[in-house]
Amino acid sequence: MSKDSGQEEKRSQKHKASMEKQKTKVDQRIQEADKEQGVVILLTGDGKGKSSSAFGMVMRCLGYGYPVGIVQFIKGVQLSGEEIFIKEQHPEVEFYQMGTGFTWDTQDRSKDIAAAEKSWVVAEKMLQDDQLHLVVLDEITYMLAYKYLDEEKILAAIANRPAEQSVVLTGRGGGSAIRELADTVAEIHDRKHAFTSGIKARKGVDF
Repeated sequence: MSKDSGQEEKRSQKHKASMEKQKTKVDQRIQEADKEQGVVILLTGDGKGKSSSAFGMVMRCLGYGYPVGIVQFIKGVQLSGEEIFIKEQHPEVEFYQMGTGFTWDTQDRSKDIAAAEKSWVVAEKMLQDDQLHLVVLDEITYMLAYKYLDEEKILAAIANRPAEQSVVLTGRGGGSAIRELADTVAEIHDRKHAFTSGIKARKGVDF
C-alpha cells in the first residue's frame, strides 16, 4: 500500500468513526423527543429571508395536504409571487393581508392601528381553529414593537391555540416575551445585501 493510500485509509476510518459517533447522538435526541404537539417558531433578525422561510413551511404543509392560514401584517400593497401562487394554485388557503403597506409609507399611526386591529380579528380566529395545521403571522412583531396591538392578548391567543396547531411568527424585534413563548427562535442577520449596492429588488427573488 502506498503512503497516499495509507493516509486516505486513515482519513476514511477517522471519518467513519466520527459519523458513527454523530449518528448515535442524533438517534438519542430523536428518541428523547417524544412529545407530539404543535410548535411556535419565531423567525427574526435584520436579515433577508424571514418571510421566505415562513412561506417555505407553507409549501411544505400544502404538500402534505394540511390546512394553512396566513395573515400578513404591514405588507399587502405590492403584489408578491407567493400571493399569486397561493391565491391561484391554492384558493383553499385563507390568506389575509393588512393591505396598508409599510408603516414608513403610510405615516399614519391611527390608520395603521385600525388596520392592525382588523387584521388581528382574522388572526385570532385562525388561532382558535383546530382544523388549521399551520398559521403564519407574517411581520407580527412590528405590531408589538410599534404597540399597535396589545401584547398580552396576542401572547395569550398563541399560547391557548389548539394543541396540534403550529404558528410561525416573523419580523424584526417584538420584545423578549414573544421570544420566551416561542419553542424555536431563529435569527437571520444581514451581513451583506444587494440593495445597499444599488441593485433593485428582483421579481421572483425579493418579491
